[in-house]
Amino acid sequence: MSAMIEVQNLHKTYGDTVAVDDVSFTVQEGEIFGILGPNGAGKTTTVECIEGLRSPDTGRISVLGLDPRRDRAELTQRLGVQLQDSQLPDQLRVAEALRLNSAFYRNPADWHALMDTLGLTSKSKTPFGKLSGGQKQRLSIALALLGSPQVAVLDELTTGLDPQARRDTWELIEGVRDRGSRSSWSPTSWRKPNGSATGSR
Repeated sequence: MSAMIEVQNLHKTYGDTVAVDDVSFTVQEGEIFGILGPNGAGKTTTVECIEGLRSPDTGRISVLGLDPRRDRAELTQRLGVQLQDSQLPDQLRVAEALRLNSAFYRNPADWHALMDTLGLTSKSKTPFGKLSGGQKQRLSIALALLGSPQVAVLDELTTGLDPQARRDTWELIEGVRDRGSRSSWSPTSWRKPNGSATGSR
C-alpha cells in the first residue's frame, strides 16, 4: 500500500539558519502521526512544505501522489489544513463560516453534519469572537474537514486549551479518523504538542 504522505531528505534554511535538516518519514492511511519537538525545531516549516506553502531547498515530498507545489490546486481539494494560527472575522457566525467556505470545494462535506459531530450546532449563530478557545478549535477542525479531505493536517491543535479540552479535542480527532476510515477519506493529524498516547506513531 502506498503511503498517504512521503517525505524524503527534506532540508530547508532561512539565511544561515537551518530550520529542517534531512528529515524523512512516511504516513500510512488511517494513521494519526505526530511531529514532536521544542519551539524552533522546524515542525511548522515541515508542515508548511507538506501543504505546499513553502518550497524545500532539497528533498522530495509526495502527498496522495501529488507534488505539493506543482499540484497545489488539486491538493487543496484533497488536503484539509488547520493552520497554527487560524483567525476569522469576529462577527462571522459559525454556520456562516462553514456555509461560505464549503463553496470552495467540489465535493464538500455536509457542513450541518460537521457542526453536529463537533458539538457546534448550539453555537451555529454565535459570532467567532464570542466563542471560547475550545469552540474556536472545534470550528477550525470543522473548516479543515469541509472539503471531505483524504488527509487532514492539524498544526498546534491544542495550544491554549486546558487539560480537559485537550483530551476532548483528541477524542474528537480519533472519532473523526475512525469515521473517515469507513468512508471516502482517512484523516491524518499532525503535530500533537504533548506526548500522550493518542498518536498512532
